[in-house]
Parts: sequence; structure tokens; C-alpha cells
Amino acid sequence: MDHPFEFPLDLPERGSRQRLAALHGQLHAAILDGRLKAGLRLPATRALADALGVSRNTVVAAYDLLLSEGYIEARRGAGNFVADLASRRQIVPTKTAADRDERRLALYWRQVDAMPEAMQLGVFTYDFRLGIPDSRPFPYDVWRRLSARALRNFSKAAPLYGHPQGSPALREAIASHISFARAVACERDDVIVTNGAQQAFDLLARVLVTPGRTVLAVEDPGYPPLQEVFRAAGAHVVGVPVDEEGLVVDKLPDNANVIYVTPSHQFPLGVVMSPRRRIALLDFARSRGAVIIEDDYDSEFRYSGRPLDALQTLDRDSTVCYIGTFSKCLFPALRIGYAVVPSWLRVALANAKYQTDWHGNVMAQDALAAFIAEGHLVRHVRHMRKIYAERRDALLDALKRHGDGRWHVHPSDAGLHLAVSLSGSVDAVELTTRAATAGIRLEALTSCALDPSASNGVAFGLGMIDVGRIDEGIYRLARLLDR
Repeated sequence: MDHPFEFPLDLPERGSRQRLAALHGQLHAAILDGRLKAGLRLPATRALADALGVSRNTVVAAYDLLLSEGYIEARRGAGNFVADLASRRQIVPTKTAADRDERRLALYWRQVDAMPEAMQLGVFTYDFRLGIPDSRPFPYDVWRRLSARALRNFSKAAPLYGHPQGSPALREAIASHISFARAVACERDDVIVTNGAQQAFDLLARVLVTPGRTVLAVEDPGYPPLQEVFRAAGAHVVGVPVDEEGLVVDKLPDNANVIYVTPSHQFPLGVVMSPRRRIALLDFARSRGAVIIEDDYDSEFRYSGRPLDALQTLDRDSTVCYIGTFSKCLFPALRIGYAVVPSWLRVALANAKYQTDWHGNVMAQDALAAFIAEGHLVRHVRHMRKIYAERRDALLDALKRHGDGRWHVHPSDAGLHLAVSLSGSVDAVELTTRAATAGIRLEALTSCALDPSASNGVAFGLGMIDVGRIDEGIYRLARLLDR
């Protein structure tokens, strides 16, 4: 008979007087350490006895001992079940025990006590949430067909692990796409495929940070998840102000080893870094041996004019790591991003990827490679650009008509959000709280700022709001401000 458990039960030889004690002890340990989950129905005594080659009396006696101890419970007509020990006794650790347990964590992680709010979605009538695209128009029928093809191809090949840098076909497709769309000059071997841009940041932190010595300069306000990854690795994070030309290069600390920027569409203010600032930033990095992380997260969606060259395109000294993602132009659940890195960094980053999770989802990568190569990505981006442009125009119009001195709109010609600074003494955090109770979801700029006093404003995302709700949502927000 097949063994009834996923773990072995090691019982003494037949004739030993220790078989009952061994069976009871091993079942008891499996319940305590969670291998036997609360609510699990245990095998019938006769079935377990036959499977283990012991007498039924031995199993009945072991179950009776566990029943008397409260580790299992009998239900009439249903059998024996593992008891829910957590509900029977709540163990409150003493302060000494809590302190001891906390000391087991690295210093950074002792300060983390909850999941990020971004994981908690909720439903809002007027949803201006940041960072989430509209995935409803995505061509799922095409994706289904390409995924099925990738699965068929996989079934015919040897079931090997993938390459840490990512599928060769996808890296080739990415290199071709960003060369066409962003004039980023790279070859297939320069690309490392990651599980979203966030893993790219994590890998860079692993290979670039020397704990206690590395200084990371970031835009302020800027993108908090990047900052936290580098803090966790032991870097010292320094905020640098942003103005209408982007990062103020003259304010960079002289000892900055790594500089993180979003030059194509600054997060969250939306400004575009000017050409002279781009040259100044590259000169700074070259003269000090610093590394620039260029996050080009949503520049596919540009609504007027020609996009400025990426920093990576202008770089002549191998200082720029170019990070991209498909979360904004396709959908976040895909979890595929990429890093285009200088040759001196490639081997280290690929090894960090290998040590972290070996490689990403091979079939999803092959499906995406075909999606790009067959032109579906370009067509989808072109379609979504029209949708977002309509929403952006409606939002700008509503902000203008209902503003009346209540806010100042930061100019932006790209991306999936707009930011405004609030006038007067209105507190942005208080406004977002009050707006949420009225069904309006906003993001306060202070949530992205190291210096909250310099960023009293809110940002409006374009991905979760239908165009027909925008005007009414802004009107209701204006009324809230009046009150």
C-alpha cells in the first residue's frame, strides 16, 4: 500500500517494544512542526497499520495518546483530524523572548513589520492609483496562442534549466525593441532578463553595495522601493532635489558611488531631465567613477515631441545601467523586466541572478519574445498610447477647469501619471485620507519624499480610471479642498 504521508515514518524492527513510542513521537513532531496541518484528516487506523506493516492496535494506541494530549480530535462518523493548536492557546512571548527573536534579524529588517500598502488594492469609484496600467485592452487571445506555442516547444525539448541572463530569444527581442524605440545601443549579451525592474534593482544592490561605505544618491521625491532595496543591502541613501530640469546635478554629494535617476519621466513629478543636465550627470559619474542607474519605466507613452536620448545612448564611459520593464506597457503580473549593463558588470550581475533564483519563467519569456518579434508589442503600445492620451487630456482639462488656484500642475509629456503641487496650507496626506473616504484614490507626493516638507502635492495615475469618471472625480476633489 502507498505511504499515506509525504514524509517518512521510521519505525523499529518488528518485535521491538518501541514501535508505539516511535509512531506516537513522530506523528507528534510532525503536528508541532507543521508537516501535518491543522484540519488534516488522518488515515484510518486500519489503513495506516497496513501501510506501515504494524498491528492496528499499535496505531489505535498512538491515536489515543494524541487525542488525550489534544493534538488530534475525533469527529463522529468522519475520523480523526489534526487539531488547531493555534486557536487553543495563544502564546504571548515575553519581552525578553521578543527581544531575543528580534536580534536574530539583520538590523534593517527589524524595522519592517507589515506588508507594503501597494499589495492592498481596494476598490474606488475614482481610482487615480499610481503604477498600475489598464490591462483590459491587452490582447489576451494572442498571448494565449503564443503561450501555447511556447509550451508545445518546451515539451519537445530537453527539460533543462534556463540561462540566468534569460531566454536568448527574449534578449534578442529586447535588444532590437529598445534599439528601435529608445535608441539604446546594445547586443543580446548586454541584456539580463529579471523578474520585473525590482529584481534588477535588487541584483544591482547586491553587486554594487559595500555595506557602510556605498552612498546612493536618489531623486527627492523619488521611487521608494529602489531606495529600500539599497538600504537593506547596507547603502547610505542621500536625497537630491529635483526642479523643472530634473535632478539637480550640482547638489549631488561628492562621495556618491551610485546615482539613481528617472530622466525620461521623473517619478513622481513627471519632469523630463534636460539635455544639459544629462551631460552634466554623465560628466559627474565619469569623473568620480560612479555608476548611474537609469530607470526608464514608462517612456513608451509619450504624447508630444521627440523623446530625448536615453542616458545609456549618450554614455561613452560604461557608467550607465539601463533598466526597463514590461509591467507598465503590458501588465504587472507578467513580472518581466530587464537590465542593459556595461560589459564590466555583466558577469557579476548574471551570477547574482543565478544565485538568487537561477532563472525566470522560461515559457513566459519565450511567449514574450514572440510577442515582441511578431509586432504585437508595438501595436499594443500604440493602441494604449491613444487611450492614455485621451485620459491625460481629460485630466489636464479637469484640473484646469476645477483648479481655480487650488493646485499647480507639473508639466509632463510622457508616462502614466501627472503630479500637482497643492496651494495654500492644505496637507496632501490629510487630503488623500479624506479623498479615500469619498471614493477617490490618490497618492501623496510625501510618500515618495525623503524631505516631506518639499513635496506637498498629489499624483494622479491614468491606468485605473475610465475617461468618463475623470472630470467628476476632480470636481469632487476640488469640493473636498474647499471644505
